[in-house]
Amino acid sequence: MKKVVILLFAVSFFFSCKEENREDLLKESSGKINHLSVIIENQLWNGEVGDSIRTIFAAPVDGLPQEEPLFTIKQYAPNLFEGFMTNSRNILVVLKKENNDFELVENEFAKPQNVAHITGSSVAEIVSLLEKHSPEIINKFKQTDIAENQRRISKSLLDDAKIKKNFKASLKLPTAYKYIIEEDKFFWIRKELPSGNASILIYEVPLNRIQKDTNTIANIIQMRDSIGQKHIEGTLPNTYMITEASYSPYLFNIILNGKKTYETKGTWELKNDYMAGPFINYAIRDEKNNRYLVIEGFCYNPSLAKRDIMHELESILKSVKIL
Repeated sequence: MKKVVILLFAVSFFFSCKEENREDLLKESSGKINHLSVIIENQLWNGEVGDSIRTIFAAPVDGLPQEEPLFTIKQYAPNLFEGFMTNSRNILVVLKKENNDFELVENEFAKPQNVAHITGSSVAEIVSLLEKHSPEIINKFKQTDIAENQRRISKSLLDDAKIKKNFKASLKLPTAYKYIIEEDKFFWIRKELPSGNASILIYEVPLNRIQKDTNTIANIIQMRDSIGQKHIEGTLPNTYMITEASYSPYLFNIILNGKKTYETKGTWELKNDYMAGPFINYAIRDEKNNRYLVIEGFCYNPSLAKRDIMHELESILKSVKIL
């Protein structure tokens, strides 16, 4: 019996080492954030299957003032899928075969990497599998892109000692961001862009500020607007940031840093002026300190794309840790 146990341990250790060695040999994945490589025959791509892929994976991003796709898609025929193309971070492989199957594989050709395989015996079967599994695929792709953005950010970090001292929280920010306003329980941190800027706000409110009644989204809007009126002023008199009144923001219940959190996405505007842009707001329930810690990212980049800027802001905000 003892020999059997030793043998089983040895076999297990062998395969474990083999898997670790395989991981070590993998190349680093490459590609831009929010990009997707789709491996599919041209005939399928130019028909109903391709339409379904574009509808799902190039759907408009929530909360942006202009339509921008969830992923920038590049299509390749299966016979061209080799070499550097296998290093893409996010890959969708769609094939027409006899069997109907779905598989989501991590680090198949490189790391970090996700390869979603969908095979179907007919166009209808392929479309059905795409629709069924797309939420899982998108969630995994997005998680990996957030982690990749955070890895890049971590290469050169802004000192967050002031945040730790004032808010009992840490945040991983790139050195391109600078502290603009540092007040008691309110920080404004900003990065200048060639045609605008990207900003992060940090503040806190009592628990009953958001939970004073059942209309959570209205309470969050009211909270944002009061902060904007007090701290985010325009260059003209009586101009300040508010939540755009024309469109109701998206509200999601998530877990961030192990705590219940309200995630709000929408657009802001400057009252009595014409400036506007997208925002993402996290109100983190911190019962230990009887507060909501609120962290928000917003940008101003008129007439230009905002998806990737907001993705960077989301990656920064999701690095938060309450100490």
